[in-house]
Order: sequence, then structure tokens, then C-alpha cells
Amino acid sequence: MTFLITRKFKRNVLRIIPFGMIWLFTGWMFLLSEALYEGGQVINSETEIKLTLPVFLFASVCIFLLGVLVGIIETRTLQKYFLRYTFLKKIILKFIIYLLMLISAICLTYPTAVFIEMEFVYDGTKIWGQTGQFLLSSMFLNTLLQLSFSLFLCLLYSAVSENLGYSVLLNFFTGKYHKPVVERRIFMFLDMKDSTSIAESLGHDQYFRLLFDYYNLMSVPIIDHMGEVYQYIGDEVVVTWEADQGLKENNCINCFFEIKRNLAIKKAYFMDRYGVVPDFKAGIHIGEATVGEIGALKKEIVFVGDVLNTTARIQGMCNDHDTDLIISDDLKLVMRNDGLFLFERLGDIPLKGKAGSKLLYSVRL
Repeated sequence: MTFLITRKFKRNVLRIIPFGMIWLFTGWMFLLSEALYEGGQVINSETEIKLTLPVFLFASVCIFLLGVLVGIIETRTLQKYFLRYTFLKKIILKFIIYLLMLISAICLTYPTAVFIEMEFVYDGTKIWGQTGQFLLSSMFLNTLLQLSFSLFLCLLYSAVSENLGYSVLLNFFTGKYHKPVVERRIFMFLDMKDSTSIAESLGHDQYFRLLFDYYNLMSVPIIDHMGEVYQYIGDEVVVTWEADQGLKENNCINCFFEIKRNLAIKKAYFMDRYGVVPDFKAGIHIGEATVGEIGALKKEIVFVGDVLNTTARIQGMCNDHDTDLIISDDLKLVMRNDGLFLFERLGDIPLKGKAGSKLLYSVRL
């Protein structure tokens, strides 16, 4: 449990830090442009704070922490309340909420900066008098405009990364897959059972809402077990791991059973809302895949290789053998058997559309 919490904490930190960095770099950009514009002269002595080194350091820390605070609120609180909102509506509503928060932050940090500029000599009349003048000045509006720009960039980053996925967005930025790369990967194909009959009984609108809740329920187990969603294909989800991450602590298999546990916990919710509890079966396989950016009108990071076709065929064998999870012998051979799973040898089985056969195992707790 401690390991999972630590892993989750690390991922949250990696998601939040970019918010702070966006604020810090845009803040520095505005401070530098103002310093160059003013040429070292004080334009408004009544409201402007001289940019000494201590004031610059204080401003940098405050700007970074404001960005981090926005990141924490965004990723840990607000994001889940705006899942069903459109992209534009989400940006506008969040912008208003954060702007009110920023005005409050300015009212707290400005008098502190004045106190630092006075070399920590407290003079209430000067501090609060200058603060009042600042809040009524054009400089305050300028500051608010600058912070609004930083806020807009953060919300744009959040919305885009939410749609693409944080890891995919990072890979695009770093250019990791700009040129095709061969990686050893684990893939898990999860397919909803009886999806056709469920869709017919619910109708397309209710079925879409069920899929929405079904996919959301999977997100935490996938994150906790270091996986990433490669594709949603109707009612099927393709999850992938770099080989070492998927094998570590048997993440790829533990992820499957964690999703099963989450479904069991939410059984009453699905039954009350939809009159049906979704279930799924899965196939897992390991092998080499070529990864790279592809597309002219729309860029995507795509995995190509026999490992994907084989994994899909393995998942398709679950019904034939009345089991919910089947893995390949290739995966079993490199797994660490910690005694948590029972493996049943299904034998060398021909896979549809493929030459030869594959040794497969069903897995249960």
C-alpha cells in the first residue's frame, strides 16, 4: 500500500510541477520586459516596488507557488467537477474561479513585498497605504493581466493534457517518438462482456454514459500500476506499459484485478443507475513494438507490431475457455511469481488469422 501511495504521489508531483514552471517562466518574462522598459527608473514611486534581489527572489517563489497551488487545485479538485463540460465552458468557468483566487493572493503578497523592500522594518501606515494605492492603480490591472495570461496558459495546458494524456503530451514536447523507436512493451486488451446486448437495452445515450463511468473507474488502477491508456476502441480499452514497468510488482496483472475490485465496489452504483453491472475480459502479451508519431492532418503516437495483433487474439480466446484473463507464455516466463496468482495451462492454441500456435495460461487470484 505504501508503495502505491508513493507512486501516486510521485505522479501527482510530476503533473503539478509544470503548472509552477509555466507561472515562473511567464513571471520572469514579464519582470524582464518591465525592467527593460523602465530602464532602471521608477515610473510610479507611490505604488512600484524596486526590484532588488530579495524582492525578485520573493516574487519568484510566490509566482511558482501560485502556479503549484493552481496545479494542485486543478488536478486534485476542480478537474473532476468539470468532466462533463465542453472545452470552452470549462476554460471560462475555471478562469473566473482562479482569477478571484489570484486577486486574494495579490492582496496578501503585495504588502509582504513592501515589507521586504523596507528591509523588514514594519510601518503599518506606509505598507497598507501603498497597498491601497496599488490596488487602485493601473499597475494592479497590469499585474492582473499578466497573471491572467499565466493562468490561461495553465488551463490550456491542463485541458490539452487531459484530452491527450499527460504522458503523450510530454512525449510530444520532448520529441521522444519524433523518429520511430523500437521498444519492448506489454499490452493489455480489455473488452466489455455482452456489450452489444447492453447497448441495445440502454440505448446509445445511456450506453455512452455507462462507458464514461466505466472508463473513469479504470483510471486510478491504471495510474497506480504505472500503465497508460493507448486507445479507447468503442467498449474496448488498450493499456500499455514499458516492459520493466509492467513487470515491476507484476503491475500489468495487478492492474487487471484492481479494476475488477473497483467494479465490485461500484456494483450498486451501476445497478441503480443503469440496471446492469459491466464486466470485462482481457488478454495480456509482451513483445517488441515500433513507436512513433504518425499522421499529416492529426499527429498521434502509434504502436505498430505483431504484439498488438497477438494480444487482441489472446483476449478473443477468453470466451472459448470460460475465463476472464489469459496471458501468453512469453509474459509468464518473465514474470516474478509472488504466489498471488494461480496459472492454468491452456495449451498451445492456434490464434485466429495467425500462423502457428501460442502457449497460453488463464490467470486468477
